[in-house]
Amino acid sequence: MLTLSTRQATEAKTMRLRDRYLEVAAQAVDGALAVRVPAMAGIDENMREWSIFMVLEHNAIVNRSITSIVVSLTRGEEPGGPGAIDPKTGVMPSPAAGVAQLEAFCSSVDEHVTAVRALKKLRGTRTWPHPVFGDFDAHKWNSMFAFHLGLHFPQVRFVAENS
Repeated sequence: MLTLSTRQATEAKTMRLRDRYLEVAAQAVDGALAVRVPAMAGIDENMREWSIFMVLEHNAIVNRSITSIVVSLTRGEEPGGPGAIDPKTGVMPSPAAGVAQLEAFCSSVDEHVTAVRALKKLRGTRTWPHPVFGDFDAHKWNSMFAFHLGLHFPQVRFVAENS
């Protein structure tokens, strides 16, 4: 799936998901209330009791990491900074995450889309390992951006419906 996706389809999916996250967050009674979700694909056990703001913060962290990786790989560089975070501990949100995460999330999505639009070649770049799925070039990392947002959307929807 990540290999077959186009840059345009990935961007469109990313923007649709960003808008859906914002719609759900706007409907929530309390975005800071942590709600335990049932087991869900892609949601680790230690991620199952988060608030909407915590999910948004997690996504913003991962978004910035993926953006850094994509840009580094297209430059032929090894990712550093946000792209070199620990995938188990560096992506965890603060339990005190608040409303500021709405803007942080939107900015992280918009910055990714802007960065990718400025890049010429995503396929066939240097690779960087994904912690679960193996080595990805910049194209697969870009596709992972939207895929990751899609993994957490059912979680944020459940939290909103049960807060």
